[in-house]
Amino acid sequence: MTMRIAVLGGGVMGETLASGFLRFIVPAPDVVIVEKRPERAAELAGRYDITIASAGEAVRGADVSVLVVKPQDMAALLDEVGPLIERGSLVVSIAAGVRTAFIEERVAPGVNVVRAMPNTPARVDRGVTGVSAGAACSVGALTLATRLMESVGTVIQVPEDLQDAVTAVSGSGPAYVFFLAEAMITAAVDMGIDEVTARHMVHQTVLGAATLLETSGETAQVLRRNVTSPNGTTAVAISTMEQLGVQEAVVSAIAAARDRSRELSGG
Repeated sequence: MTMRIAVLGGGVMGETLASGFLRFIVPAPDVVIVEKRPERAAELAGRYDITIASAGEAVRGADVSVLVVKPQDMAALLDEVGPLIERGSLVVSIAAGVRTAFIEERVAPGVNVVRAMPNTPARVDRGVTGVSAGAACSVGALTLATRLMESVGTVIQVPEDLQDAVTAVSGSGPAYVFFLAEAMITAAVDMGIDEVTARHMVHQTVLGAATLLETSGETAQVLRRNVTSPNGTTAVAISTMEQLGVQEAVVSAIAAARDRSRELSGG
């Protein structure tokens, strides 16, 4: 039987997930997207083999409902569709800070709820998603949620009380890498390299370093030491960063992001 997946939210992440489901789930699911903007709905319908529907129409009969809405919009959405979501089906929420208990209170008993936190590299199938099962979620439903999110990258199952840490490390993590890349590009341009060349150098350096980190089997610490010859150029750069407290700043920044996530979720 073909799985019916309702994606409530047709923005960038909603499209990313719908595309991943269509490309990687076998047999291909029946994907229904809820998108209120007519021009965006037409764009999605023209790009993919999907159906555009209202929220109520989308969740009726859906095996999976993926809630891709802003946290502040979740209560109103659940007021509308919560009673219509069928018992035994799976709800996956990617709304940052919205706890599974909040959703479970607004859907019928027997609905499986999973909270997921993907990051933006999901757009190129290299995302990292932390998933957490709600109190009433079955093992089978959590396995299905994991399989679905693997359509756009790696999935890590964590207790829900660690979701704020996941948000801080991998959810916000791409921004930290982009921030470093911005600084490297600025430094290259300041030293006389033209901007186009600087961007290309930095992009490829970040990509190459990430690939090496993933494939070498060595830790980040070992790889950093391998390229840091005593008294060499890298050594003086790392020494300067240590003097400026860069590592401590990064650790503190991630902790601050975790704390903010807790605040947003009321934890």
